[in-house]
Amino acid sequence: MSNKAQQIAEMIDMLPEQEQEFAYELIKKLVLAWDPNFTKLTPDERKALEQAEADPEFISINDIDWD
Repeated sequence: MSNKAQQIAEMIDMLPEQEQEFAYELIKKLVLAWDPNFTKLTPDERKALEQAEADPEFISINDIDWD
């Protein structure tokens, strides 16, 4: 977890339960507005994907004959 995400989690944890739910819904709406289909990668996810693709045992979904 990034330092910023940890700070946000700590701040939200200080709030009463009802305000925590409000904060959760707000963050959820922000994420969905940014990436409604959950298809964008974070920098950490991009790095992990690039490392996986460099692995000689990596098999691309495009290389699979699904029929």
